[in-house]
Amino acid sequence: MDKLGALSMFVAAAEQGSFSRAAELLGKTPSALTKAVGHLERELGALLFERSTRRIVLTEVGRLYLDTARQVLQRLHEAGEEIDQLQHGLHGSLRLTAPLAFGRAFLDEVCAGFLAEYPQLRLRVDLCDDFVDLVEAGYDLALREGPSDLPGLIARVVGKNRIYLCASPDYLARNPQPLTPQTMEQHDWLMYAHPALGREGWWVEQDGRRICLPHPRRVRLESDNYDLLLANAVAGLGVLHTPQWSVAPLLAQGRLVRVMEEYRIDPDAFGADILAVYPSHRRATGKVQAFIDYLQRFLGERGFA
Repeated sequence: MDKLGALSMFVAAAEQGSFSRAAELLGKTPSALTKAVGHLERELGALLFERSTRRIVLTEVGRLYLDTARQVLQRLHEAGEEIDQLQHGLHGSLRLTAPLAFGRAFLDEVCAGFLAEYPQLRLRVDLCDDFVDLVEAGYDLALREGPSDLPGLIARVVGKNRIYLCASPDYLARNPQPLTPQTMEQHDWLMYAHPALGREGWWVEQDGRRICLPHPRRVRLESDNYDLLLANAVAGLGVLHTPQWSVAPLLAQGRLVRVMEEYRIDPDAFGADILAVYPSHRRATGKVQAFIDYLQRFLGERGFA
């Protein structure tokens, strides 16, 4: 019997919880699925399903075998896809997820340029600040900030997450007192509220001397939406603690001004790097590597590497 065909029928039966539903899904007869599963069980010397007249339920052996069967079928599918793309060029779809702020800051341009360079590829981009399990959700790639040491994932640094303090020219004209560690409480602040960010303060360094600046108490606006805070910084409402990649165009246009430039601000809980993260079993996928290479080149050209 065709082993791969039997594995496909076993996985379908396990996922559907029924030989008849799996057979309908695959265009097979229920007896063909029963025969295929029986062949696997004889080969293993153990039952994969507990059967009754109403339903089938995976045994402990079946649950273990299901994980392996899925991996085998997935690897073969990916290998076939890679071989096809080696022969005919990169094509098909690439699904990725990234933080909301990446979209406006640079990902919109990255996607446009990447699709122009690879006209046979399609992108599905989901912007979300929640943590996403890549394998479970079916993503090829995620863009993230901060450390990524989860098992089964590969993280590649594609850019730097340098932190600036910025305010608009209008705000600084109305509040001419220079911003220093000693004058922080004389200024209005826009604060990003996120569970990953502590409340103890920011570490900064100047001429080799490190100090911790407490979070300011004079907060005019606090939000869990970074884009809202950035818009209010441009509107002149206060000082914003922000990544360089987010404000570089606004600084170049003169809509924001960097303050406390002589201090290097330590990366916050989001970490020092922009990362491209993907499942380890997709390390050789050409379209994933192509997107990462394009993104890294794009960020480097804009001084974010």
